[in-house]
Amino acid sequence: MNKSKITKNQAFLPFAIFVAILIFNTIISGGTFLEMKIVDGHLYGRIIDIIRNGSKLMLLATGMTMVIATGGTDISVGSVMAISGAVACSIVSGAILPGLGGNVVAAIILALLAGVLCGIWNGILVAQIKIQPIVATLILMVAGRGIAQLITKGKIVTVSSDTYYFINGGYILGIPFPVYVVLFIVIITLLFTKRTAFGLFLEATGCNSAASKFAGINVGLIKLLVYAVSGTLAAGAGLIESAGIKGADCNNAGLMIEMDAILAVAIGGTSLNGGKFSIPASIFGALIIQSITTMVYALGVAPEITQVVKAILVVIICLSQSKEFKDTVIKIFRREKVVAGA
Repeated sequence: MNKSKITKNQAFLPFAIFVAILIFNTIISGGTFLEMKIVDGHLYGRIIDIIRNGSKLMLLATGMTMVIATGGTDISVGSVMAISGAVACSIVSGAILPGLGGNVVAAIILALLAGVLCGIWNGILVAQIKIQPIVATLILMVAGRGIAQLITKGKIVTVSSDTYYFINGGYILGIPFPVYVVLFIVIITLLFTKRTAFGLFLEATGCNSAASKFAGINVGLIKLLVYAVSGTLAAGAGLIESAGIKGADCNNAGLMIEMDAILAVAIGGTSLNGGKFSIPASIFGALIIQSITTMVYALGVAPEITQVVKAILVVIICLSQSKEFKDTVIKIFRREKVVAGA
C-alpha cells in the first residue's frame, strides 16, 4: 500500500490524532506516560489503562458504527449496559434464578441474550413500526434503567466471584482480558463487513434506503440486525463494567456513555447521516476519548470541569477533521499572506 492510500484511509487521521495525544501526554509527563512495567507477570502502565478502560467504549463504538451507517442511532446502549450487569450480577449472587447456582457462564449467556432482546426491540421499532431511531431508542434509554432496577429490586447487587471478576480484571499472557474481547469482536466485525456483502448493504441502506429496496436489499432486516448487534455489544460492555466494580449499579452503569459512543464514531469520520463507515476509525475515536479522559486526570484537572475540558478538546479535534473548516482557514491564511505581500 503506497503512502497516498494510507493517508486517504478513513482511519489515518483518527490514528494520527491518537498518536499526537500520546506524544503530548508523554511531553507533559516528563516521559513517564508511555512507561510500562511488568508486575507479577502482568503489564501495567497508562497505555494499558487506556486500552482496558476504553474497552467498553470500543465495543459500543463498533456497534454504534453499524447503526449509524444505516442512518440511525442508538442512545439506549448505556441502559442496556445497566440491564446486562443487573442480570449477570443477580444470577451470580443468587438473587434471581437460584437454581443456576451462581453459574458465571449461564449469567454471561443470559446477560448477552438480554442485550440481544433489547436490540431486537429497538430494531422492530425502527425497521417495522418506522419510529425515528432517536425516539425509538429513547424509549429504552428511559425505561431500561427502570427494568434494571426491577431486576435488582432497587439495590446495588454485589458479587464476590473471582471468575466473574476475570472478565474485567483478568490477564492472559500479561495482557488484560478485555483487550482480547475487543480484538475478537473487531476482527469478526471486520471480516463480516469487509469480506461479505453485508458491509455494502449497510452503506447502501444509509445512503439511500428507498433505492436499496428497489435494488433488492431487505432494508428492514439489515436495520434489525444492526440494532441487535448494538444491543449485544452493549451487553458485553455492561459485563465488563459490572465485573470491574464487582457489582451492578443500575443508576450509574453506562450513564451518558452513549454520547461518548456516538462521538467516537463521529471523530472516526463516519457521517451521522449514514453511508460510508470505518470500524477501525471508530476504534481510534474511542481511544482518543479515553486518552483525553486519562490526560485531564493526569493534569490534575478538577472533576467538575473535566467534561468541559474534554468538550473543548473534542471540538478542536472535530474542527481539524472538517474539510470545510480547513479550506476556510487556508483561504484566510492565503488572503492575509497576499495583503501582507502587498
